[in-house]
Order: sequence, then C-alpha cells, then structure tokens
Amino acid sequence: MIKLIKRHLVMIIVAIVVLGGIFYMKKEEPLDVQTEADFEQAIELVDEEFEAEQLDTSIIVDIKGEVQKPGVYEVDQYVRVSDAISIAGGFTEDADQTNMNLAQRVHDEMVIIVPKEGEEIISVSTPGETTTTDEDRNKIRINQATLEEIQTLNGIGPKKAQAIIDYREEHGSFQSVEDLIEVNGIGEKTVENMKESIIVP
Repeated sequence: MIKLIKRHLVMIIVAIVVLGGIFYMKKEEPLDVQTEADFEQAIELVDEEFEAEQLDTSIIVDIKGEVQKPGVYEVDQYVRVSDAISIAGGFTEDADQTNMNLAQRVHDEMVIIVPKEGEEIISVSTPGETTTTDEDRNKIRINQATLEEIQTLNGIGPKKAQAIIDYREEHGSFQSVEDLIEVNGIGEKTVENMKESIIVP
C-alpha cells in the first residue's frame, strides 16, 4: 500500500514538472519572439538613420592653379585642403606650398588656388574674392593665417588665436568680419579692434 502511494506521488510530481515546463515554454515563447522582432526592428531603424546621414556628406570645391588636374570636384565634407589637392592629382613641380594651410577643412563652394613659385600667394579663397591690393598685403588673411600670425592681431593672445583656428577648422572659412563674434572668447570689442588688420575671406 505504501509503495503504491509513493508511486502515485512520484507520478504526480513528474506530471506537475512536465506540465509546468510546457506552461513555461508556451508562456515564454511569445515573449522571446516579440523581443527578437523588436531587436531586429531597432537594428533596421539604426541602419536606416545611418544610411540617411551618409547620403548628403559631399560638397563641391573648385581647385585651381598648380595642381596636376585642376577642376571642380565633389569631395567629402570632412576632408582637408591637402586631401582635396591629392584628389586633383597633387602639386605640380612649380607649386608654391609655403604659405598654404593644408590642414584647413574644406567647405561647399570653396575655391582652392595653388600658386606658382614667385607668384602672389592666394592659397585658399571663396567666391567673390577681390584682387589683393598693396594695402591688403600687410593684413592678416584670417582664413589662412597660422597661429603665430593671428597672435599679432590687436587683443589676440595664444588662447583666442587657437579658438579662431578651431572654429575655422570646424565650421569652414569666415565669410565676414562679423562671423568672428561666433568664436568662443571673441566679442564685438575685440573684433572692432582688429578688423582693420584682417582680410575676410
């Protein structure tokens, strides 16, 4: 009798375990499927957003002067002047690279002019740039100037000079004197004090 009771208890326990397992599997299966679907959908959304961001990263630049293949090129918006010149075949043997800011980041509609040795140096310009006069030759070209050159301006020390270069590399060339106000640490008074000593663009 006792053996029979034990056998029934064992059978009952086994049945409970089996039924519990089946119930657990049926309960968890929809959750796993739903979780996997949500995960795949999230990945697809991320991929779509990434692809959308990649669609519009090209800009147009005009490369002139002493390069192997002058012309208008479509380049990535994050390239530097040196990269753009490489795309145009690189410098010619007569190119004067001395005062060019090859590290400057390019921007849309930018004109990059590589001068010949002995010619007047206008390394990087933008549409509408005027001919350099004798008076302008003594001014600082704020879009091409080095850290040391910028520090020669009235009221500009090393920190502000670096801020100007950082802003220029991040946002592209300054289009007007007033744009300098957007630089961190540069106010209207500072711009007023140095505007007669700089050329923009």
